[in-house]
Amino acid sequence: MGLPGRERLFAWWKMSRPSQLLLILVVYAIGVGAGTSRGGSFDLTRTAVGAVALVPLAASVHYVNEYADVETDAITERTRFSGGSGALVVTGLPAETALRAAVTVLAVGTVTTGAALSVGAVTARGVGLLVVVVVLGWAYSVGPRLVARGLGEVTNALLGGLVLPLFGVAVARGPLDAVAVLAFLPFTVYVFANLLATQWPDRRADEKTGKRTLPTRWSTTGLRWAHWLTTGTTFAMFGLFPLVDLLPRVVGWGCLLLTPAGLVASNRFTRVTSPFPSVATMVGLAVVQLFTWALLVLARGGQRFYPPAVLGV
Repeated sequence: MGLPGRERLFAWWKMSRPSQLLLILVVYAIGVGAGTSRGGSFDLTRTAVGAVALVPLAASVHYVNEYADVETDAITERTRFSGGSGALVVTGLPAETALRAAVTVLAVGTVTTGAALSVGAVTARGVGLLVVVVVLGWAYSVGPRLVARGLGEVTNALLGGLVLPLFGVAVARGPLDAVAVLAFLPFTVYVFANLLATQWPDRRADEKTGKRTLPTRWSTTGLRWAHWLTTGTTFAMFGLFPLVDLLPRVVGWGCLLLTPAGLVASNRFTRVTSPFPSVATMVGLAVVQLFTWALLVLARGGQRFYPPAVLGV
């Protein structure tokens, strides 16, 4: 006998990981702000259509991860920021439920993306970036299963820290050049540090199920050094990039306000189970970037921002 419809819908909702989808939209919006400031233009309808295309595709990546990790999630010590949603374990739904959900929303996202392309809301370059999100996002969990090959953290960092905001830049019709890539590099590096922290609580369950993440491969000392190194690199870039016109000063130096949080996160990594310090730092960096890029767009009426040194901010 099947689960009641309400409980089934609740499981689908949980497996979509709403909080992560919200963060994805925040990072997308950062890209829109950066693209607008670098010579693009902000259009509310175009931005909304881009988000509508992005969300179901991102949700499909979450669903397929729930499908692939059901065995691991059943035996891990779940925290608020690790161990999957736990919806399949709690409800007793078969893993195929998550796979069906993944295929369904992937189809929805594909149709939506095609419609967005046909009306000009998303460019071919934007579609290409969404294809990268889907292909690598699915490959993280199934197919080559990158997460089991020690490549999961790097893959997710590139997707969440770089490809997502670049999609926002494409929607805003900003230049997809080396400066755009470098502008998001500091955040990408810290996303990697955050992924080390979120994978840490799952390391024993991952090892038992053959999911060879970096916390199952590297020693505790090596992991701590990696977290300290990526944290230091992140904030060094936020501090230095404005000096060479790779970031506006208000964006780069605004992110330096999170330096104490980053130091606390690195100090507590592996010493506490919860990845909260690293997650909080990453979310804080995303919020500061969103606010500062939006501030620049509003202050200049959406006109071209670069180079920051010329404009004195």
